[in-house]
Amino acid sequence: MYSLPAGIRSRLVPGVNGLTMHVLEAGDAGRPAVLLLHGFPELAYSWRKVMLPLANAGYHVIAPDQRGYGRTSGWDAAYDGDWGACRALNLARDALGLVHALGLKSVAAVVGHDFGAMVAAWSALVRPDVFRSLVLMSAPFAGPPALAPDAGVPSTERLNEQLGALDPPRKHYQWYYGTREADADMHRCPQGVHAFLRAYYHHKSADWPANQPVPLASWAPEEIARMPTYYIMERDQGMAATVAAEMPSAAAIAACAWLTEDELRVYSAEYERTGFQGGLNWYRCRLGGRFTAEQQLYSGRAIDVPSSFIAGRSDWGIYQRPGDFAKMQRNACPRMAPPILVEGAGHWVQQEQPEAVARALLGHLRAS
Repeated sequence: MYSLPAGIRSRLVPGVNGLTMHVLEAGDAGRPAVLLLHGFPELAYSWRKVMLPLANAGYHVIAPDQRGYGRTSGWDAAYDGDWGACRALNLARDALGLVHALGLKSVAAVVGHDFGAMVAAWSALVRPDVFRSLVLMSAPFAGPPALAPDAGVPSTERLNEQLGALDPPRKHYQWYYGTREADADMHRCPQGVHAFLRAYYHHKSADWPANQPVPLASWAPEEIARMPTYYIMERDQGMAATVAAEMPSAAAIAACAWLTEDELRVYSAEYERTGFQGGLNWYRCRLGGRFTAEQQLYSGRAIDVPSSFIAGRSDWGIYQRPGDFAKMQRNACPRMAPPILVEGAGHWVQQEQPEAVARALLGHLRAS
């Protein structure tokens, strides 16, 4: 087991929707609970810098390795296995199951970053009695799919076809993450998992100076292709080759205080052990519309608990789906506070600027 900051403890929690969940905790049980849900390609460890400030403020802070990640077991790692278990509503059931397994009736807030924001949003939408407030980080949630889909929003598959017709041809990263080749491309890449993750994290952080996001005007492929290559890739390259071109120098790595080499080794050791397929299966569940029908049961329903949105100002993730940032505030989360965009942070906001994120989370909790 990797080392943790003093005050953060680790344990396994069995009986969570078929999983034995690895959980990091801080603060005393019996206090109001805060559930922190990570994204891709991260772990519960990504919350290490905000857990203690929340615990010191009087909260019981809980951060699991989600289904498909890290030390949590009971999930299927095979490409041809039970990848449908990673659909949104089952991931929300994982969160509910963890709350129950810990003997809690509710949590004061469910906080989700990146893909974890989707899980947090669905959890608060479906069970507001359990998840009494919501914080989304880096990934807007525009609400459940409509019964009559918006003809102006292409499927990932259709958008990928359109991107392939550009000069030079491109592809959408989520389509790529759904392919059979994606896991081996990253897990068995020539530079090794450690160097791959260093370049990937760097490329999406505020340390990469070209991360200067702006709202996109439409779903036109030429407009979508304005995003960096970690979102809109060259058609003939995998993600390992894509980010290798942006590998930071040795001096830049040594100067990276928000993710030291020792901290990065926690991630690289875990992903060397597990591979990436568990997390990639989440993306596969978004492709092809296989699980749209069960989500449409909630069509038109808004999240009616207090909510907040936090992201790095240098994070393209805010705008990668044109219109969703506005739809989230206008329709999906009508009780949302004014969004907080953190200076000096890209996509990994709780790692890049943990003090600012901790302040924002505590402000949300006090206001809720």
